[in-house]
Amino acid sequence: MNILIVACQIIVALGLLNVWLLRRNQSTEYRGGSADNMEQEFATYGLPKRFMWTICCLKIAAAVALLAGIFLPSLVAPAASLVVALMLGALAMHIKVKDPIKKSLPAASVLLLSIIILASGQI
Repeated sequence: MNILIVACQIIVALGLLNVWLLRRNQSTEYRGGSADNMEQEFATYGLPKRFMWTICCLKIAAAVALLAGIFLPSLVAPAASLVVALMLGALAMHIKVKDPIKKSLPAASVLLLSIIILASGQI
């Protein structure tokens, strides 16, 4: 197993868990629009609160699957594919509200790492 790909899996997974479990209610310079927390950010994008919880569950599940994929490689491709789709959606939302590029950098970084995971051929 390629250690660089495993490192990408861990970085993506821990990043997702950090955002959704530890920092969901905190202000960051990367929140969409002028939102101070995740709920406000989804409102900025015009998305309902229930959609926020759906995305939350999907991202946490993908993160857990990427970590478990270190030992069960069959989980990696579906999890990384889901993260790619979710990050494309995140980037689309930043574009929708005309955020500066800086606010899209975390989503773009996670997207790139997830593409690298998928392209590795290790899975």
